[in-house]
Amino acid sequence: MPAAPTVMRAVATATIVQIRGQNEVAWQRSAQVRYNDSMNPAQHPHRAKRMSPTQPRSVQPKAWRAKLHEVIFEADTPAGKLFDVVLLLAILLSVLAVGLSTVESFDRRYHRLLRGTEWFFTLLFTVEYVLRILSVEQPRKYVLSFLGIVDLLSVVPTYLSAVIGGAQSFAVLRSLRLLRVFRVFKLAHFLTEAASLRQAIWEARAKIVVFFSTVLIAVTIAGTAMYEIEGRERKLPQTEGQTPGQAHNQKSQFTSIPQSVYWAIVTMSTVGYGDVVPQTAAGKLLSALLILLGYSLIIVPTGFVSAELVGSKPTHSITTQVCPHCLAEGHDRDALHCKYCGGKL
Repeated sequence: MPAAPTVMRAVATATIVQIRGQNEVAWQRSAQVRYNDSMNPAQHPHRAKRMSPTQPRSVQPKAWRAKLHEVIFEADTPAGKLFDVVLLLAILLSVLAVGLSTVESFDRRYHRLLRGTEWFFTLLFTVEYVLRILSVEQPRKYVLSFLGIVDLLSVVPTYLSAVIGGAQSFAVLRSLRLLRVFRVFKLAHFLTEAASLRQAIWEARAKIVVFFSTVLIAVTIAGTAMYEIEGRERKLPQTEGQTPGQAHNQKSQFTSIPQSVYWAIVTMSTVGYGDVVPQTAAGKLLSALLILLGYSLIIVPTGFVSAELVGSKPTHSITTQVCPHCLAEGHDRDALHCKYCGGKL
């Protein structure tokens, strides 16, 4: 009798193992059936069409967009690099044409040629702008991005010139598109250094804001003080060749506080245009002090950025790949997905 409980436990254990085995087999069969159903072309014709290996690549959904993006936005393929090199040459020639059109003698002789050249490049850049919009998955992000706005501004002035004379001169804004030269010729180390400099400036933004706020307050106070010293109707010292009446009637160049603040900015930056100069001894003393202050402050922002550059961590080597989803750049060489949106590169 004492062996009865042991036998019963053994039978119960064997029964449980058998039931688990039967359940596992049933689950495997069910999973196989579901998999076979999912792969059945008769039940999922749209999936079979998408996954058909015999379907030509040219007619696969959105394949043309990926190919177009590779040519227009990437510089890692021969076609992409050729496209960008031709684009850069077109930008240089168009900027040259705009510049020559402002030379009166040259424009008078070749006006029709320069005007036709400008319209040719404008139409070319317009087509390129439309293709860029069509090649990205989120056109709104490209249109509102920095380079997207630059691409738009590079074609708008020529169209506006048909309504507003002289607006085509602003077409030189397309020279900003030459920033793509670093990506086109795979100067990835330039991109790495640019990223480091941008990060250093961003880290020092608080110090830079405080510095410029201090400078703004200083030039405002100095300009106001110079306005009070020189004044609008102050009697200025008599210069050589002037009669006392002429000196008395001579008006000061510091006619307002904004005018005086402009003088203070020019003086503190050590530019010194010379269009507005003090005449009194007190004004000249204030001018000298402001120049010395400008010399002492001119190196402060450089120190801020230099300190951040020294303390920054070395950045990884990056490629020239552009994410087709969010248009972000600066990906690592071994990256398979975008580190900003997670999309596949």
